[in-house]
Amino acid sequence: MLTAAVTALLLTGGLLLGLGIGRQQPAPPAAENKAGASDFPPVRTPSAGPETSSPSGGGPRTEALSASRPLSITIPAIDVTSPLEDLGLGRNRAMDTPRDPDKAGWYTPGPTPGSVGPSVIAGHVTWDGAPAVFFKLTDLDPGDRIDVRRADGSTAAFTVDRTAVYPKDEFPTVEVYRNLDHAGLRLITCGGEYSASDSRYADNVVVYATLTGSRP
Repeated sequence: MLTAAVTALLLTGGLLLGLGIGRQQPAPPAAENKAGASDFPPVRTPSAGPETSSPSGGGPRTEALSASRPLSITIPAIDVTSPLEDLGLGRNRAMDTPRDPDKAGWYTPGPTPGSVGPSVIAGHVTWDGAPAVFFKLTDLDPGDRIDVRRADGSTAAFTVDRTAVYPKDEFPTVEVYRNLDHAGLRLITCGGEYSASDSRYADNVVVYATLTGSRP
């Protein structure tokens, strides 16, 4: 059975597609987001049971943490340190995008980073032609570290398993948002060629990571 959080992701297409270039008003619905179109991936029936594969980034999987709101994210390999905005759903049931292009955002209907399931943190790749918070996301390699500071004072340490690039019209919703038997993290932004006429990028970039440690 799907968790409520994963069901919500699947029903909404599970992805924000407007993380590119644009001069926008704060938190517009994605359908009005000039950074990208709202052509969401189709809803598909997930496979039975949670994903149980082992992390491939090198580092043993660790026991999931209790739920706690994330406060900030640090990715040393690409020099990212950012407080986290809260991202909900817009009027058209699309995931909101961060108001500040230099900040990433956590999708609040999903799991908190460190707890069981696929938590989602998203950020812009560019803004008005300038690099934004996740501009270097495709530079991440398996084994790179991602730290998420949480409201309970702990830091959830994730290890990158892999980075994938998907055409927007072939986005594998179930693969990205399927149930997990462990704490996973998905970092999402846009990528590929940018179409000025359509005001959108051709692809989405997804970094898959697994919780491999925590510290106070």
